[in-house]
Amino acid sequence: FRIMAGKVKWVTDIEKSVLINNFEKRGWIQVAENEDWNFYWMSVQTIRNVFSVETGYRLSDDQIVNHFPNHYELTRKDLMVKNIKRYRKELEKEGSPLAEKDENGKYIYLDFVPVTFMLPADYNLFVEEFRKNPSSTWIMKPCGKAQGKGIFLINKLSQIKKWSRDSKTSSFVCQSSKEAYVISLYINNPLLIGGKKFDLRLYVLVSTYRPLRCYMYKLGFCRFCTVKYTPSTSELDNMFVHLTNVAIQKHGDDYNHIHGGKWTVSNLRLYLESTRGKEVTNKLFDEIHWIIVQSLKAVAPVMNNDKHCFECYGYDIIIDDKLKPWLIEVNASPSLTSSTANDRILKYNLINDTLNIAVPNGEIPDCKWNKSPPKEVLGNYEVLYDEEMAQSDGPDRDLRSRSGQSTGVKGNRARDSGKPVLTTWK
Repeated sequence: FRIMAGKVKWVTDIEKSVLINNFEKRGWIQVAENEDWNFYWMSVQTIRNVFSVETGYRLSDDQIVNHFPNHYELTRKDLMVKNIKRYRKELEKEGSPLAEKDENGKYIYLDFVPVTFMLPADYNLFVEEFRKNPSSTWIMKPCGKAQGKGIFLINKLSQIKKWSRDSKTSSFVCQSSKEAYVISLYINNPLLIGGKKFDLRLYVLVSTYRPLRCYMYKLGFCRFCTVKYTPSTSELDNMFVHLTNVAIQKHGDDYNHIHGGKWTVSNLRLYLESTRGKEVTNKLFDEIHWIIVQSLKAVAPVMNNDKHCFECYGYDIIIDDKLKPWLIEVNASPSLTSSTANDRILKYNLINDTLNIAVPNGEIPDCKWNKSPPKEVLGNYEVLYDEEMAQSDGPDRDLRSRSGQSTGVKGNRARDSGKPVLTTWK
């Protein structure tokens, strides 16, 4: 397999060697070079350098890159929550029915991220919330790390003593060496299969933010913990019970190297259809798709929609035992490492299909094209949301879709075939 089914041109020799080393050491991707092509597969750090004011680098029309300049507005845990909160407030000011609340003041449609605070900035607000329900469990995550690093659970204020109060000022302080954290209400009633907790890793490709056009990859997977779940407070420190990250679970004694503790999304669908029913299962996945679209809409106004950019995000979703999906985080660089044979096939196809949409037919890239690839190149992607098409269906389309009302041909499932039709939002 060669990127672009053709050749690659590099920004620098260093960039070339880094990419070749990173991909070839996985043992399943070969990278070739040729002056005819201008496709760059860059790390998030390289993207920062390319778009930095200091470098003064400018991309030409035949150069495209695989990240938006400020993708971190969605992929940093604290900024994602901040932008979703801002999005809710804006919809409230506009009087949008999407921002409707129940009698307890909770959002009816936009309640899809756990209650979250930033530390140290929101410490006092967190304490106030914690004292409303002292028996609750919270999960702390560093804002800028991945793969489960630095994560821990708490159920007592004393457990965050390292973030302790200053005894003189009674104000929350943080050592300068400590990085910012988010603290979120822990979903302590996750849907269990075989007694084990799991989450969903779904891939979403965004080709443009204005107008928003995104695609859902059909071949996502579930990541299971290796140890059976228990809400017992004595197991709060056991990450093999609580964190689904493969980087954590692969070190467990019960980790299976053949299947990697993973299920395909299609297997999850079959399981849920057989245990909960097809209608309930379809509703769950429609809600997941709706959540993803709303998260993208939340960051679209602040995203630097550079015409040279596209991005494939890794969405992490947890389903609770009431079949309510929760958005946990979004990854800018979802792992392309293959831990199993099925993993290798999935990620090979993911890269191939992503590149076929970014540069249809393997032609020379052109950042000025309209970003609407023909259906035959979508591969395992399907259109999740097309803002231009959605606007033609009326401003209340999102609400009708969310509340399960009929939205016309493009919003309904093909009942006869049992397969979803191409839609503009889900």
